[in-house]
Amino acid sequence: MKKIILASNNIKKVKEIKQILNDLDVEIKSLNEEKINIDVIEDGKTFEENAKKKAKEIYELLRERGDKDFIVLADDSGLCVDYLNGEPGIYSARYSGEHGNDEANNKKLLEKLKGVSDKERGAKFICQIALFDEEGAYYGITGEVKGYILNNIHGNGGFGYDPLFFYPSLNKSFAELNSDEKNLISHRGKALSKLKDLIVNLIK
Repeated sequence: MKKIILASNNIKKVKEIKQILNDLDVEIKSLNEEKINIDVIEDGKTFEENAKKKAKEIYELLRERGDKDFIVLADDSGLCVDYLNGEPGIYSARYSGEHGNDEANNKKLLEKLKGVSDKERGAKFICQIALFDEEGAYYGITGEVKGYILNNIHGNGGFGYDPLFFYPSLNKSFAELNSDEKNLISHRGKALSKLKDLIVNLIK
């Protein structure tokens, strides 16, 4: 069976991707599950540059160690707030200065938007997927979802900026959605949905 290697050790992100792709006849493995210990420096200027770099470095490592029947999939995602001219953008995970500190990142975002009116708090989540097949062919796809930033935390689910990102159509923050609701309309869900047909062809 062909494997999809996720170029990530973010436990919550890996879980979400596995849920979205769970109907595919393929093994889905994180870097940790594949015993790959590599820290790719995300120094690109765009989501795509970062996603592509992560995927390519893992692809090259797998080729060097002789792996077969694999696809490498990397995801670079972030929040872009209109009032902040696109911040935090590619720095979403380390907005506060400490990588992966969701609480600190949310706190900084709220401070930056203190006193800003609701109509100026528009935002979007962007997910850029980069995929390399076993032969080194590259595929990229983007998914996005629009909403706005709340004035305080709502909900206990999700991760990252989910407690602050309000999705008007469902009248809930992302952190108030169950996994099925979120995966259907999220930026990551949309991007992976677009990629499913391609992945099906690659695993034949």
